[in-house]
Amino acid sequence: MAFSERIARLKSSLIREILAAAQRPEVMSFAGGLPAEPMLPKVDWAEMPASMGQYGMSEGEPALREAIAAEARKLGVPCDASQVLIVSGSQQTLDLASKLFIDPGTEVLLEAPTYLAALQAFQLFGANCLTVPLGAEGPDVAALRQRLETSKPAFAYLIPTFQNPSGVRYTEARRDEVAAALDEFGVTLIEDEPYRELVFDAGAATPLVSRLKKSSWIYTGTVSKTLLPGLRVGFLIATPDLFPHLLRLKQSADLHTNRIGQWQALQWFGTEAYSGHLAELRDFYRIRRDAMQAQLEEHFGDLADWNIPQGGLFFWLTLKNKIDTRSLLDKALKENVAFMPGEPFFTDPDANPGHLRLNFSHVAPERLGEGLRRLAAVIREAQAAA
Repeated sequence: MAFSERIARLKSSLIREILAAAQRPEVMSFAGGLPAEPMLPKVDWAEMPASMGQYGMSEGEPALREAIAAEARKLGVPCDASQVLIVSGSQQTLDLASKLFIDPGTEVLLEAPTYLAALQAFQLFGANCLTVPLGAEGPDVAALRQRLETSKPAFAYLIPTFQNPSGVRYTEARRDEVAAALDEFGVTLIEDEPYRELVFDAGAATPLVSRLKKSSWIYTGTVSKTLLPGLRVGFLIATPDLFPHLLRLKQSADLHTNRIGQWQALQWFGTEAYSGHLAELRDFYRIRRDAMQAQLEEHFGDLADWNIPQGGLFFWLTLKNKIDTRSLLDKALKENVAFMPGEPFFTDPDANPGHLRLNFSHVAPERLGEGLRRLAAVIREAQAAA
């Protein structure tokens, strides 16, 4: 059977495989970015018009596009509703952007580490993924500028606010420096912001796209982390030179995003009820983050280093004694614990051993300690045998 040449580059998603293995109720899963089920809001469908069952506009529901544009402008994103495209989760933005920009060998610029499903999408289309090291304040600017001086990436894909997997939030100064470099070298920016609303302190985080003066950009977000991931409703906002192409690609992919999910998202977006829900969500996750921090200090204090995330859903641990954490998965699952190895978040996994991404939103605080104790024991045993 003759498949397309890109199928040779198609990789399975390790995180999806782990989530499938972790479906048993006895498994304590720190693996996925799953919202806490007690915080999934109760939704009402009674008022939904029957017309929502009909085909809709490829761009998305006009009222939802207006609401998203209004909220984006409050953040400083220069846009109007005509630049908003409703997508099937922000993952679809990455697929559309890949189709727009990437041919085999096309260079793209990423943080190291970066979101593994973005890597999966870009590599599927044959991208040559260049990386810049990510520190506590954001990307290494000297390394970024060196990359831009020696190559011409089609775009830079960045997650400046509570980055996945590291949890890093770029400082305001670093945001200015990164935006200035992209402008100087004329590089398009894809800014991914799924965790923006899950903030646990008063720190600032103005989007990078609001600082760009010359470069084209795509800004993408989702309601998956704040409302219901099952709705599969996300959005992208793009500069006018990019938007028509993205719209046509959307039309060829799935005609339009699920209208029923769009209607439900519109009942929340920009409302007082949504603001109240977000406040409750932040308080809930702050408690879970603090509970995990306390348990990590007890069980991982001698094993790993980490920073306390100021938002998002993850802790990013670096083992003091590096081993390939992918080798720990089966042993951890036998102990009814799931976690996400850190290696797949790098373009060269084998060269970057010794990291773990741990989600703190999903496991109840009273089970956290036992799960982390078991995981720490698995790591100690593997290190002793190495």
